[in-house]
Amino acid sequence: MPKISVIIPLFNKARHIRSTLESALRQTFADFEIVIVNDGSTDDSESEALRLQDPRIRYFKTENQGVSAARNFGMARASGDIIAFLDADDIWEPGHLSDIIKLHLDFPQAGLLCTNYVQSFRDRNRIPKFIGLPDFPWRGIVPDFFDSSYVDRIAWTSGVAIPKTVLDETGGFNENITLGAGEDLDLWIRIAVKYPVAFDSGISAVHNLSADNRMSLTQTKNRAFALLDQFDNEEQSNGSLKRFLDLYRAEFALKMKLADDRRADFYLSGIDSKNLSAKTKFLLALPAFALRRLYFVKKFLESKNVDISAYH
Repeated sequence: MPKISVIIPLFNKARHIRSTLESALRQTFADFEIVIVNDGSTDDSESEALRLQDPRIRYFKTENQGVSAARNFGMARASGDIIAFLDADDIWEPGHLSDIIKLHLDFPQAGLLCTNYVQSFRDRNRIPKFIGLPDFPWRGIVPDFFDSSYVDRIAWTSGVAIPKTVLDETGGFNENITLGAGEDLDLWIRIAVKYPVAFDSGISAVHNLSADNRMSLTQTKNRAFALLDQFDNEEQSNGSLKRFLDLYRAEFALKMKLADDRRADFYLSGIDSKNLSAKTKFLLALPAFALRRLYFVKKFLESKNVDISAYH
């Protein structure tokens, strides 16, 4: 049996899946399998995925049920001791799985094995910022996962691997969360409140933020967001977790206000305002029409390579 199972959910990524698979097959650590789950694609994703012939690739096709169901389907058929995730438009550097294995061997108590990554836009790259960690090169157990993830997430799907024994205890992705509305966030939190998180600051993956088929605000009302209320007990005794959750409550609420979605009130009611920046509180107080105008200004500035955060 392979040491690592790589789970790739595939939905309408015909332009990207071959490059993604090629990056996985170039790994210097070779004891792995790739489990592709075609989640009802309607483009040429299947033919592109099947163009690459390698005995380590296992291909499945299902009716469209969403990324959580696709990942869970793949994990149920995985043979490896460690489950790694790779989205169908992201890229791994050749040493990614080798870095994952080293983390697992050096920190066997860790429930999340995370490597650093770069965010790739159409005409620029951005390196994430993590709070309270030593400068590169560094690898070890993250002292405060939620505090370090406040600006950028340490755990990002294509940079994460999880021992299968941990998943057996915590369960997989919540299939009630749909259309990329926090299903990965929900699982990382469930693991991180119970297990240490290991991190390697060396960049071994590329998060493609210019790919096709990304979510837009027009889809907000059709998305079932992570409720985040299942962590009530933990956040009462963990200030970093509470602050982290309130950040995402604010993010979800802003998206919903932009879409005139009344569910925003649910998330706003759970926030301790002390955990939000003055900028975030100002934006949450704006009427929807004013918020939308600022949103389009933000998008224009981003097109000019000017990054503006609503949260920090």
